[in-house]
Amino acid sequence: MEAAAGPPVTVEILAYAPTAFFHCQHCELVWQGIGLGPAAHQAIRTGSLPDDRLAEWCALVDLVGRLRQRFGDRIAVRVVDAASVEGFWQALRWRIRRLPAAVIGRREVVATADPDAFAPALQAALERWLSPPGPAATRGWR
Repeated sequence: MEAAAGPPVTVEILAYAPTAFFHCQHCELVWQGIGLGPAAHQAIRTGSLPDDRLAEWCALVDLVGRLRQRFGDRIAVRVVDAASVEGFWQALRWRIRRLPAAVIGRREVVATADPDAFAPALQAALERWLSPPGPAATRGWR
């Protein structure tokens, strides 16, 4: 893992993410005090997505961890919930029709029809973005 030469490349990943809603701060203290807080929150988190979406989410979390190990400080990863207002806006702005998808450096969109092909496609795109440019290399806007 190398030190970043300049500002990190932003990687915004658009995917369905588990959503957890909590009570007000005072109620949360009561729930914690009687020992029901962690169990209730775990039930909400595991029930917020169907099993297939939860498996995709776990694979995405693993992918982000591998990307951080591989590229270190050269990338800044941000996950956006596709079901949120921001996620809806990102999908419209970048014309994203399939999830998960990623926007690299606010320039390149990576999206595949097969979720299993997303990780290799994203890693290949990041390799192109972060590789040192050769004498004839042109990578678009930077």
